Amino acid sequence: MTTPSDPPVPPARSSAARPGRKLGPVVDGVGSTHRAWLDPMRGKYLTSGLTLNELGTRVPLAKSKLSELLRGAGLYPRWSIVHSLGQVLDLPQWPLQRLWQQAARDAHKTPDWIKNSNGKPVLTRSGPPLDHGAFRELVADDYALYAQTFLDDQLRDTAVADTFDALWLSWDDALSSHDTRHFAWQVLRTCVMSRTLHLDGRPELSPAVFDTVALRDLVSESDRVGQVEESLNAFRAISRLPDHQLDVIVLRYLHGMDAERVSSLLGASLATVRSEERYAVQHLDSVLCPPTETEGNTTP
Repeated sequence: MTTPSDPPVPPARSSAARPGRKLGPVVDGVGSTHRAWLDPMRGKYLTSGLTLNELGTRVPLAKSKLSELLRGAGLYPRWSIVHSLGQVLDLPQWPLQRLWQQAARDAHKTPDWIKNSNGKPVLTRSGPPLDHGAFRELVADDYALYAQTFLDDQLRDTAVADTFDALWLSWDDALSSHDTRHFAWQVLRTCVMSRTLHLDGRPELSPAVFDTVALRDLVSESDRVGQVEESLNAFRAISRLPDHQLDVIVLRYLHGMDAERVSSLLGASLATVRSEERYAVQHLDSVLCPPTETEGNTTP
């Protein structure tokens, strides 16, 4: 007589083979602070192998409402539901709650609504992964310098804090990406640009003009006015550069970083940084120092 063996464990169901209706994309108009926690949550769901029906047995919300939440549709969700969904999907609760609160404020929810919708607040703060903490210590000061180019002190601090919370939520994705530094820089850029004033689709750098070294060293009021005008013209030209060139110029010239440091910060090769800088400088020279009519008509 033989003893029956344990039945084989069925293979995990891949997200591609998930039965039922496919989750739709995030709806238009969802703000970047909302997406800071929504995108990692969607990513966790899509790789979990769970269906919306199965998720609905663990979270007190109808399948249609879960679909809306995961697409950013409908009303902004209460924390009690986001908290429950985050627990099922094994998302760290502290950064999830902080990003949820920030997005609620950006959605013009009142302090009372935010407080009353908490349901299950996170009472204790758990620490991020050790390598996340080490990465933060390495780049936090440089991230703040970049953010300060576009934002005042309060918004700068908020953007940088949101960056590291969003990275905490998606840290596994960051580590599995082709370059963690590049992944993290895109998160920072999104957090900063979502709070930056834009003109004709391009970010405004003008607040930084009054903190330039040249202005701080000037004494004459007439010199100061002239320098302001010159700096404003330069900042307008810089703001119209393509995104990669803009970042390189901001870090290299407004903050004096060497090319190697910029390469490490952006997660881009040194050759790429130097190429972007070269093209950007050529463009700025053509805009700020165009050839005069006499120069253009000079004959040999």
